[in-house]
Amino acid sequence: MTIREEMEEREAQLLSPFASLSRNSQGRDVEEEPCDIRTIYQRDRDRILHCKAFRRLKHKTQVFLAPHGDHYRTRLTHTLEVAQIARTISKALFLNEDLTEAIALGHDLGHTPFGHAGEEALDQVCPEGFAHYRQSVRIVEVLERDGAGLNLSKEVRDGILNHRTSGHPSTLEGQVVRLSDKIAYINHDIDDAIRAGILREDMLPTEYTTVLGNTVRTRLDTLIHCVIEESRGKPSICMDSQIEAAMTGLRNYMFEHVYTNSAAKREDGKAQQMLQMLYRYYEKKIEEMPPEFLNLIWIRRESQSRVVCDYVSGMTDNFAIRTFEQLYVPQRW
Repeated sequence: MTIREEMEEREAQLLSPFASLSRNSQGRDVEEEPCDIRTIYQRDRDRILHCKAFRRLKHKTQVFLAPHGDHYRTRLTHTLEVAQIARTISKALFLNEDLTEAIALGHDLGHTPFGHAGEEALDQVCPEGFAHYRQSVRIVEVLERDGAGLNLSKEVRDGILNHRTSGHPSTLEGQVVRLSDKIAYINHDIDDAIRAGILREDMLPTEYTTVLGNTVRTRLDTLIHCVIEESRGKPSICMDSQIEAAMTGLRNYMFEHVYTNSAAKREDGKAQQMLQMLYRYYEKKIEEMPPEFLNLIWIRRESQSRVVCDYVSGMTDNFAIRTFEQLYVPQRW
C-alpha cells in the first residue's frame, strides 16, 4: 500500500460522512497516473501554489490601489487569510482540508490588476464579458503552463467557480471557502480602512457590532465559531440567522462607505482607462503579446478579444503601469 493509499484510508476512517474523500473524486479531464505520496487534492493544492498566476497575486490590489504602507492587504495576503479561515473551519468539521485549501488558494487567481475596478473595466470592453471567478477557472484549465492548464480535479474547479456570493458549490469544502472569503474580506478590509483613516471602529453600526464584536479579532472569532457550531453534523454549511444578517449588514455598510468611498477609489477611474487603453492597443497589435498568447489565437483558434483580455487581466498593477508608460508616455531624451 502506498503512502497516498494510507492517507486515503485514514480519510475514510476519520472524516465526516459529508466530507469529500480524495479516493471518491470525480477526477481530472485528462487522466493521470496517481502520485504515490500525495492525494489528488494535495497535488491540486501544490499545482496552484507553484503556478505563475498565484505568484502574481502579491502585486495585485485588494482594495487600496498602490497604498503607502507595508501592512495593507494585497490579493495574495487576502488569499492566504481565506485559506487559513477555511482550513480552521474544515478541520473542526472533519472535512477535507486539502480540498478546502486548494479551492481557497485558487479562488482569486483570475483577478485583474487594480481589483474590482479592473474587473469592471475589462467587462465593459471585452465582447465576451469578464468575471474574475470564470477567469480563475480559465487560468487553471487553459492559461497556465503555456496553454496546457493545471489539469485540476473537478471538485477544485467547481469550488473556484462557485466561490462568489451567488455561487452554489457542490462540496461542503467549497461552501466553506465561499463563506470564508466573505468573513476574511469584510474584516480585513475594515482593518485596512481604519489604517487608511477612512473608518474608525466607532463608526461601524452598533446594530452589527453588538452581535459580531467591536474588534476585527472578536468578529472573526464570532463568525468562525458560528459557522462551526451551526454546521456540525449537517450536510450543508450554515450560519445562525442573526449573525448572518449582521455579517450581511456589515458587508453592505462596507460597500457603501469603503468600496465606493471617493477617497479610497479616487484613482480607480484612471486605472480603468489605463486597462481599457491597454486592451485596445493589444487588440490592434496582437503580435506584440507573448508567444503563449499568440498560440491560443493561431493554433487553438481562440477568440482574439478573449486572449487579449487574458493577457491584460493577468498583468500585475506594476506591470500594467510600466507597460502603459512604455506605450503612451514620452521618454526623456
